[in-house]
Amino acid sequence: MANTDDIRNIVLLGHGGAGKTSLAEAILHKTGATNRLGSVDEQTSICDYYDEEKEHQHSVASAIVHTNHGGKLINIIDTPGYPDFIGSAIKSIPAAETAIVVISAPAGIETNTRKLFELATNADMPRVIVVNKIDAENIDLPGLLKNIRETFGPQCRCANLPAADKASVIDCTENESGDSPLMDVARAHTELFESVIEADDDLMESYLGGEEIAAEKIATVFVKALKIGTIIPVVFTNARKEIGVSNLLDIIVKYTPSPGQAKPRQLKDGDKVTELKADPAGPLAGLVFRVGFDPRSNMKYSTIRIFSGTIKPDTNLLRNDEKKGVRPGHILKSQGGENKEIDSGLAGDIITLAKVEELKIGDLIHNGKVAGKFDIPPVPEPMFSLALEPATRGDEQKISSALEKLCEEDPCFKIKRDLQTKELVASGLGDLHLRIMLEKMEKRSKLSVTTKEPKIPYRETITAKAEGYYRHKKQTGGAGQFGEVYLRVEPAERDSDPPLDFSWDIFGASIPRQYEPAVAKGINEVMLKGVVAGFPLQDIKVSIYDGKHHPVDSKEVAFRAAGREAFKDGVKNAKPVLLEPIVNIEVTVPAENVGDITGDLASKRGRVQGQDILAGNFIVIKAQVPLSEVTQYNSQLKSVTSGRGSYSMTLSHYELVPPNVQQQIIAQYSKKKESE
Repeated sequence: MANTDDIRNIVLLGHGGAGKTSLAEAILHKTGATNRLGSVDEQTSICDYYDEEKEHQHSVASAIVHTNHGGKLINIIDTPGYPDFIGSAIKSIPAAETAIVVISAPAGIETNTRKLFELATNADMPRVIVVNKIDAENIDLPGLLKNIRETFGPQCRCANLPAADKASVIDCTENESGDSPLMDVARAHTELFESVIEADDDLMESYLGGEEIAAEKIATVFVKALKIGTIIPVVFTNARKEIGVSNLLDIIVKYTPSPGQAKPRQLKDGDKVTELKADPAGPLAGLVFRVGFDPRSNMKYSTIRIFSGTIKPDTNLLRNDEKKGVRPGHILKSQGGENKEIDSGLAGDIITLAKVEELKIGDLIHNGKVAGKFDIPPVPEPMFSLALEPATRGDEQKISSALEKLCEEDPCFKIKRDLQTKELVASGLGDLHLRIMLEKMEKRSKLSVTTKEPKIPYRETITAKAEGYYRHKKQTGGAGQFGEVYLRVEPAERDSDPPLDFSWDIFGASIPRQYEPAVAKGINEVMLKGVVAGFPLQDIKVSIYDGKHHPVDSKEVAFRAAGREAFKDGVKNAKPVLLEPIVNIEVTVPAENVGDITGDLASKRGRVQGQDILAGNFIVIKAQVPLSEVTQYNSQLKSVTSGRGSYSMTLSHYELVPPNVQQQIIAQYSKKKESE
């Protein structure tokens, strides 16, 4: 077992197709952890072990592997790169000390690369940039390096350079001469050297004074420079041919911080902040950052980064603020889909526990000596939705259970039963995301569903004051039913909470007070079902001001019916209208696509609120647009931007539906009611 000081935790980040998994496989092979080079294309990858990953040839979940190099244990978190699966990547960031951001040389800096680099920067992590696939045809490495520096900062310095034949690289950390078509090796060495010593004022003063700086001093300051960000090494590789991988490994073990050298992690409990030092003898504190289910046995595996203390098989493990503990049992070390038992897990390491059903992503695990929450980057809100129906009748309960497991695995996959539309709705970050999650369910649980676009959750309201009246009179063989209600309705403030302002303004005893709950119940029935097109009502004030009762025939059921029908009458007289959900949307696109996107949003009844300029010639367009117009926006944006655009949406408010759109919705509702 490695000491805490001998551990290096790295997370591989970057856009899909950049070669993160291939790089992880090359590291494993180069260090002897595997005896053959795993391949995504040949479905022999250690990291992409799920059937869906093999079939689609890209990662859909984070994978944990480890190896040894130069006497150090390197834990590697390989994360998905496509925007639809960014949730797993975001949740993995807090588990590592160093982010390795991988860029494809032919594709350049892509959407997810920017996002993930920014998240790593916000997390105050040391970053290393890897430019992969340097053997690709017709690539402009000088142009790419310039773009990297413009986008991520001038502190991006070459730690190696590709040789002219692209079959080898020149190490710039040690070599002061050599020949590369990208730039002069001596210049690269000097730039790297100066960015490193910039982190130490005394060393910089000695250097400017003409003193020779010893190599061991440079190595010591390099870790500090990475931590404070005066240097972001750029490493050139060809993972499939294992070119530049040894250079990268040397940088990881020599210059990236160990858990003890890194900034202590913080637990926040209200105003109290606890700093966690990477001490195996300290109080136990760890973060659950990954949950997965074995596709064959369905066994649950929870992966934990330990920041302080030690976990042993008999440790009493507490979760968040719960008082009841669990025994972890076997402590495992993951190598992709395989798990090997170890004696214990200590501060700084990444371990896996099996069959601890209570654990969820984001949980604090501890032994009762600490409390609070970790500051974890938020994941995007899933806004691409599909309504699900079981392909086989009677599978509803099984499907709900299978979907809950998928929600545990992926923080951006959500399931809800829409109380308004009565639909089971799955939400994710895009069509690909939902398609693969449902594939997972079908393969693992042998359950299939049919999908359709979910109904838009419209609302109804009124725009004028009006009166409502109804007399409920029913005479049967025995006792009759009688209740009469007069009421007034008027609009309340938009988005009122609660949606109904109910007042009982009866003077005298025209309706005894005992019937107030029955009248309110009848009105609430209408509030849920609406009057215009079957959608819930909101933002209404109602006053019950008169009525009649009968000493024998008046009953709760009569006043419930009278209240319901009087309220319907009042709403119909109060110029009812439909409201539609408006979302805030932020669309990130290359500058050349801005005109197309703003024009398209305008055609969708959208209102552009502003634009922000990003490095690398990208623009963020901020707008408000009706949800009904952007339910399929994912595929439209991909088409317009050739896959380079991304977007996020959050619900903003409700607004009146334009009259022509309202007529269409009401017509569809009327047609459906007739068919029923």
